[in-house]
Amino acid sequence: MKSFLIAGVCALALAACSKPEPVDTVESLMLNPERLKDLRAHCKADHDKVGDALCNMVAEATRRRFMGEGKSPYANDPVPQPAAPAVSAPKG
Repeated sequence: MKSFLIAGVCALALAACSKPEPVDTVESLMLNPERLKDLRAHCKADHDKVGDALCNMVAEATRRRFMGEGKSPYANDPVPQPAAPAVSAPKG
């Protein structure tokens, strides 16, 4: 019983000392295109295994890299109204 307890404590100590897995954010994925590409492939191959949260972050990072902040320099420009067609007087 005592050896089982010691083995359990050692296993917990080793698990606590292991290096934590890197935490990905949308911003970190945007700055690391190789990691983004790798995760996109994993999400495409097995979405259930990777998980919704990470695949949603990958999709958002991809969207932001492609679209930017989504602000268009033309968004506030007024659309000019078309000129009225010239009306000619009927001949007759």
